[in-house]
Amino acid sequence: MPVRDGNGKAAFGRSGEALACRHLEQSGHAIAARNWRCRLGEIDIVAFDGKTVVFVEVRTRRSPGRFGTPAESVDARKKARLRRLAQAWLMANGPDGETPVRFDVFDIRRTDGGQTQIRHIRDAF
Repeated sequence: MPVRDGNGKAAFGRSGEALACRHLEQSGHAIAARNWRCRLGEIDIVAFDGKTVVFVEVRTRRSPGRFGTPAESVDARKKARLRRLAQAWLMANGPDGETPVRFDVFDIRRTDGGQTQIRHIRDAF
């Protein structure tokens, strides 16, 4: 169940990010940053999969949703913003220019009955 703290939507999103971090760590990723911010916006999770830097967007929704899957909400505009944010993170955190990068999306759905479905989409774009 998501944590309730007066800002239910934000807490609901954070609970999805925590699930995504656990999933990544269990699959051998090292978490480098959560909610990394700069003037361009925020990256939910930055992780390393071996030498590959993985930029992760987490989308958490209640299911069934009226507006498609959580992953479908990562549109062309959001992808472009994430690419710019990734460049900013790489410039600020210094892996060399040869470092491979990947963009993943977590599609997390929670039902009213308390069920949670997690789909990790590697190389989403």
